[in-house]
Amino acid sequence: MKRHFMMLACYNQWANERIYEAAAELDVADYERDTGAVFKSMKGTLNHLLVADRVWLKRFTGEGDAPSQLDAIIHADFDRLRAARQAEDRRIVEWIGSLGDKAFTGRFTYMTITDMRTISQRLAPALMHLFNHQTHHRGQAHMILTVLGRPSVALDLIYFQRTEDGRAFA
Repeated sequence: MKRHFMMLACYNQWANERIYEAAAELDVADYERDTGAVFKSMKGTLNHLLVADRVWLKRFTGEGDAPSQLDAIIHADFDRLRAARQAEDRRIVEWIGSLGDKAFTGRFTYMTITDMRTISQRLAPALMHLFNHQTHHRGQAHMILTVLGRPSVALDLIYFQRTEDGRAFA
């Protein structure tokens, strides 16, 4: 199970870098343009992804900053946001790598943000949510690029598995 989650963590890091490479080509007006996505713009979407990861990593580890709003803007500046994203992706990979096999079947307890309920659940399904959530919103970031007339970004897991880093998991 650990190998599976390491693959997802490494894929997540790879896919985020590809989205950020594409987003770096946007001018400020396009980066901030409301395109009708859930978090409106590329700026809002990329910030939300970082917010959610910080919330979940705080729940998982008890460490780090966890914003209290899902639409928080952690960094308005793209370069600062990108550096924070890279640091968070390294944190996810390192944390997954530090876990023993039994940790994935263990339980953890946390408080929800939206309705302030206490939830207890197993780690593995929550990790699946973390990575699925990233994929979902990266898809929205991809849509934003498309709306803005930018080239598609190949983000499929199989493409990652065909890279030098991804071959270890294929």
